[in-house]
Amino acid sequence: MKGAAQIGFTIISLTVSLIAVLIPLLFMQEVIGRLFREFAVTLAITILISAVVSLTLVPMMSARWLGNVPPRSPAAPGALPPEGAPAAFGRPGGGGALGHATQRGIGAWVQRGMDRVVARYDRSLTWVLAHAGLTLLVAVGTLVLTALMYWASPKGLFPTQSTGQLQLRVQAPADVSYDRMAALQQAAAGAVLADEAVRSLSSVVGVDAANNTMLSSGRLVVNLRPLGVLDDGQAAVMQRLRERAEAAAPGITVQAQPTQDLTVDSESGPTEYRFALEGVDTALVNQWARRLAERLRALPELRTATTDAGAQGRSAFVQVDRDSAARLGLAASGIDDALYNAFGQRIVSTIFTETNQYRVILEAGRDEAASLHALMNLPLRTSGGGAVPLSSIARIAEQPAPLQVTRVAQYPVATVGFDVAPGVSLGAAVDAIRAAAAAEGLPPSVTLRMTGTAGAYLGSLGNQLWLILAAVVCVYIVLGVLYESYVHPLTILSTLPSAGVGALLALWATGHALDIVGIIGLILLIGIVKKNAIMMIDFALDAERTQGMAPREAIHQAALLRFRPILMTTLAALAAALPLMLSFGDGAELRRPLGIAIFGGLVLSQLLTLFTTPVVYLAFDRLGRGFSGRGASQAAEEGAR
Repeated sequence: MKGAAQIGFTIISLTVSLIAVLIPLLFMQEVIGRLFREFAVTLAITILISAVVSLTLVPMMSARWLGNVPPRSPAAPGALPPEGAPAAFGRPGGGGALGHATQRGIGAWVQRGMDRVVARYDRSLTWVLAHAGLTLLVAVGTLVLTALMYWASPKGLFPTQSTGQLQLRVQAPADVSYDRMAALQQAAAGAVLADEAVRSLSSVVGVDAANNTMLSSGRLVVNLRPLGVLDDGQAAVMQRLRERAEAAAPGITVQAQPTQDLTVDSESGPTEYRFALEGVDTALVNQWARRLAERLRALPELRTATTDAGAQGRSAFVQVDRDSAARLGLAASGIDDALYNAFGQRIVSTIFTETNQYRVILEAGRDEAASLHALMNLPLRTSGGGAVPLSSIARIAEQPAPLQVTRVAQYPVATVGFDVAPGVSLGAAVDAIRAAAAAEGLPPSVTLRMTGTAGAYLGSLGNQLWLILAAVVCVYIVLGVLYESYVHPLTILSTLPSAGVGALLALWATGHALDIVGIIGLILLIGIVKKNAIMMIDFALDAERTQGMAPREAIHQAALLRFRPILMTTLAALAAALPLMLSFGDGAELRRPLGIAIFGGLVLSQLLTLFTTPVVYLAFDRLGRGFSGRGASQAAEEGAR
């Protein structure tokens, strides 16, 4: 019961501050907010349940399982002082009933090792407290280094995953016929399927749900075999499949991108990222889209750059002679119906069976429909009951025409797609595109706007820093209410810069950009690493208020007494982050940055905060006492007057 009473307020402080960290996640907007709102709610409920269990079930289980153990000698390392006696002892190593029950064999060896570690920490802490100025410089240095590393870190939205599935976009010349496109697609699919890394694929030619614009493109959805450690990576497989497909079907261009489990794109395309050019002049927008795509192909930050702006194909224009048509009794609507019957897909009937239904489509013969001569000889029924060819009342001319006209809010738009080069973050690619557009002299009448994943990245980039600051402010307010102090919440928050430096260094060393997953890791670190300071400060404040200890003596004792629980909780958190950091298999890239950020932040914060927190506590304590002393003296002077 005494142990539960001693640690109860600490558990409440940890629980409330951990939930406060998650509050900003609940108010994230747009797609990213909807993705992580459930994550924040689930984690908050889990933390609440854990706190209830820690305050109720754990003391009950301890009372049943821990037997009566004779008290250790006060001189023994780790012994607690008698109740009411001043706690001026040097090397508390913990122990307790469970430690006494295992004083033989491995238990004794572990206890002796822990006592030696605590003794060395005691000597190191004494030296650090004697050189408080140098330690404060280190604490301030970590804060500055965190800001610099956050500014310099490459940034992105989501890491690119290896899900075991690729999407290949096959692009042929714009004027290719359907039969020729089907043959090219079949050749490309055969070459891809022959690769040893491919398990199966599906092929779609022309317009479908993913391609609603042009008939000159096809799509291959490729399922890969499980890639082993010694196999080629996903990037190498994509490059090899592109080369094989283009070699098997000369004249086509193949773009490959991996299928992602988590995406914010509302449309698909030949590349992973895209941006749009908007203006009022269609010709000017298409011209600048082609011009920028050509310039972007030379940038080292990008792997590919493509656009379908201004794509044209051969079209047959029918110019009807209205006077000749009127003499024969042919109306414009009748000519339209005849053309649609021959070359459209008019549904003329539906055949119903017991299990299915089949639509009957009216169209001209396949051999005749592919010929311009068949269009000229299309028979039209006159008012007298006879038939005349279309060429008798119309002039048919073949000329190029745009394959698609894209508009957004009635304004013409052209889309440019791009992929980032290996090892380049999305943020660096976006900066390179903007710099290229400025260097090329993009006119003010044409607006460049990132769309899809790139647009979501720019939207989240402006919220990342505010999200972290909001989490810090929420924690400060909650801790200020719990400890009834304006100063000591800052002592607890002083542990955060070291965790930020560790997380950013770990992400940078492993080649990961600071994306949304890494930001979530940083926010979780805010809740995890501050428990070191909470454990120390909670004990030190209680020692000052109830036992009358001096601040230095109180924080020194608190650091020694709480060294073992701090070490145990840190090792538990590291053990939880290790599987995420070392995860492999399909989709592991999405989880890995979270484990890396938590692991790196915990390691560095554990090394620094054990020494910086006591020094910062004393510095803020002197600052608080100075303000309170100045206020008391001013009040005394006013009373004397």
